[in-house]
Amino acid sequence: MGFIKRIRDEIRIIRERDPAIHSSMEVFLYPSFKVMMHYRVAHKLYIKGHYFLARLISQRGVRKTGIEIHPGAQIGEGFFIDHGNGVIIGETTVIGNNVTLYQGVTLGGTGKEHGKRHPTIEDNVMISAGAKILGSFTIGANSKIGAGSVVLRAVPPNSTVVGVPGRVVRRNNTALPREEMNHTDLPDPVREDIQNLQESNSVLTNRLLELEGKFRELQKDLGKKGDTIE
Repeated sequence: MGFIKRIRDEIRIIRERDPAIHSSMEVFLYPSFKVMMHYRVAHKLYIKGHYFLARLISQRGVRKTGIEIHPGAQIGEGFFIDHGNGVIIGETTVIGNNVTLYQGVTLGGTGKEHGKRHPTIEDNVMISAGAKILGSFTIGANSKIGAGSVVLRAVPPNSTVVGVPGRVVRRNNTALPREEMNHTDLPDPVREDIQNLQESNSVLTNRLLELEGKFRELQKDLGKKGDTIE
């Protein structure tokens, strides 16, 4: 892909996904645009074996944006980082097409592996603010990772993951249109469990009150007959 076409694509992607951008000129000030320009150059140098130059360009991008993308990472088309300060993407990370990351996301390793030690993110995945995905496994296509989640194992396609450690709370979501990247209205499994406990407690309390009422009526009936319940 030519350099000019690459710039046009980056402008289009950012304008599509960030309503705060009002003109194409603003995109040139945007951290996601700056870091991706650095990454694309650094990655080409990296795959040609120019590791020092690749890291030099990569680190310049980090200083300018606060986003760290290792030049060895493989990133597809349509990639977008919204308010990306603190984002870290490790060397062996593989990212598919149309993936969106928010600030503070880490795509890292556990420090225990050799070779492929960072996650693979398939197409149309959205990873919300502060989420950490650690290890060499796959996040399936069309999935959402909730804010602050810590994901330590593979996620099937079409899933929603929340919590620490992350767990799947919804399956078979539809594909995520770019204009509907809602990363706030996600399920809250802890709240749902508490609500279920409250409902069960209410049922048990009502049943106990009902039995107490019947017991009193039985006492009254037996009292009239001169009998008692020990």
